[in-house]
Amino acid sequence: MTAMTSSIRMPAARRRWPARGALLALAAALGGGGGAAPARAQTPAPAALLARAYAHNDYKHTRPLLDALDRGFDAVEADVHLVGGRLRVAHDSTALAAAPTLERLYLDPLLERVRRNGGQVQQGMPPFLLLVDVKSEAGPAYAALERLLARYAEMLTRFTPEGVVPGPVLVVVSGQRARAAMERASTRLTAFDGRLDDLDGAPPSPAFMPLVSDEWKKVSRWKGGGPFPERDRQALERLVRRVHGQGRKLRLWGGPDVEAAWKAMLDAGVDYINTDDLDGLRSFLLRGG
Repeated sequence: MTAMTSSIRMPAARRRWPARGALLALAAALGGGGGAAPARAQTPAPAALLARAYAHNDYKHTRPLLDALDRGFDAVEADVHLVGGRLRVAHDSTALAAAPTLERLYLDPLLERVRRNGGQVQQGMPPFLLLVDVKSEAGPAYAALERLLARYAEMLTRFTPEGVVPGPVLVVVSGQRARAAMERASTRLTAFDGRLDDLDGAPPSPAFMPLVSDEWKKVSRWKGGGPFPERDRQALERLVRRVHGQGRKLRLWGGPDVEAAWKAMLDAGVDYINTDDLDGLRSFLLRGG
């Protein structure tokens, strides 16, 4: 891609927050999640629920990114490997030389869409979440990612010494995460995807770690058959309250990809509902869950 020089007309709401306001800035940028959840989270209008739809391994679909966007999803996941200085999108390390690059599959079409939509990915939705799941060595991949993202800075949420500058797209680094390098960086175009263990002790600020992603089995061993156990429901709600109480959002992966599980997560207030079934989750959310 050649360097793009035209600017985006950003919404008036985009501005810089001071560092002490980072929690509120990130909560606003991600569409809420900055306070403790009630025992049973109130369900918003069906269309708004699509902001919680997360396309797991999005690149495996027929039209990566576009299939999710066409269904109103506001979050996608891309696995990347650093190969010859390029970040290539693939689940494993086979045939990587032929795998598409992150910019071709995601960054270029997102920038085009943001420009076309007057500074938004999805009209009337929170900033779009692009989760980059690094599958190769953390340090070199992170350095390459930040260099690449500099070409797309006009659409990205930025993290600076003065505070957080929300943009139409929030990039979060998951998988092999170069935490020390990210913490040393005075300015970043990426945020850190935490794990449940990162909530203990003295956790990093939500400006650094706005999202926590972890395994469903750490909350529940239920596999989708029969009713969701009451004990697990209570554990899930406690976890949501804990994550929200720190000003972060929550995603659980590896759980049953069925309506009963989506319902349990939606009712508990889980922020991103992980799925491989784009049409199924869309239909469920548009019915109001």
